[in-house]
Amino acid sequence: MLTNLEYYRVFYFVAKTGSLTKAAEQLSISQPAVSQSLRQLETSLGAQLFARSSRGVHLTREGELLYTYVSKGYEQIAAGEKKLHQMLNLEIGELHIGASDMTLRFYLLPYLEKFHEAYPGIRVIVNNAPTPETIEALEHEAIDFGVVSGPLPAMSGVDVIPVRDIQDTFVAARRFIQYRNRMLDFRDLEKLPLITLEPRTSTRSYMDRFLSRNGVTMHPEFELATSDMIVQFAERNLGIGCVVRDFAAESLDEGRLFELRFNKLIPRRQICVVANRRGTVPAAASKLLELIGNG
Repeated sequence: MLTNLEYYRVFYFVAKTGSLTKAAEQLSISQPAVSQSLRQLETSLGAQLFARSSRGVHLTREGELLYTYVSKGYEQIAAGEKKLHQMLNLEIGELHIGASDMTLRFYLLPYLEKFHEAYPGIRVIVNNAPTPETIEALEHEAIDFGVVSGPLPAMSGVDVIPVRDIQDTFVAARRFIQYRNRMLDFRDLEKLPLITLEPRTSTRSYMDRFLSRNGVTMHPEFELATSDMIVQFAERNLGIGCVVRDFAAESLDEGRLFELRFNKLIPRRQICVVANRRGTVPAAASKLLELIGNG
């Protein structure tokens, strides 16, 4: 059975300093307490660990053998404590975040920049994936928190914090200029070539549900992996692009694209921070969440 670990701690310092007095000073205990701990360790092990002389103490062969193992263990513990303090002080560590292209680009990126400037020793790992995959990663505790686009289904044990509004829109280029100043009905979309994201994304799912409530079913001409590609396809007159407005903002401002107008508004939705309520948030993730919360 393992002997009291405090005895080994005393043994380590006496062997390292070669002095009961110096060991007592480093341990902040009395010299008699050091002597008593050594006697109890030697008794429990049935071996003499130190030879005493007028110049102090030195290890016996048995003590030398034991010290080769104890020193490695104690120094590993000390190194572990040091690394732990560095992690708590945000000098080292890892931060795992889940985010889609949209939430990363139009919300999270400035906060990551500030965080990296303040804590350069923290390695930031971004799991760049659509919202459904980010939610799944959060549930499996593969990420510390996620930044996703809503609306979100009800989820037990998950904190959902709205942080920014976003607006979905339909955009087109000169081939569809006849629609520029027309007030359209959503049913008109069924007659137009549409460019959308893939069905597994939250943006596509949201628009499918919204249009379905208005009696419309989308039949896209193109289904693409990224909103940036939708904007490029729309600029090349390949169809009507369905995107979050932020992605098309530059093209709209410069006149390469225009927005279609409808007789009903597409409701705004939100970018949200999601965190597992049941999990323990690491120090680095907690600091970044604090930075986000402070705006």
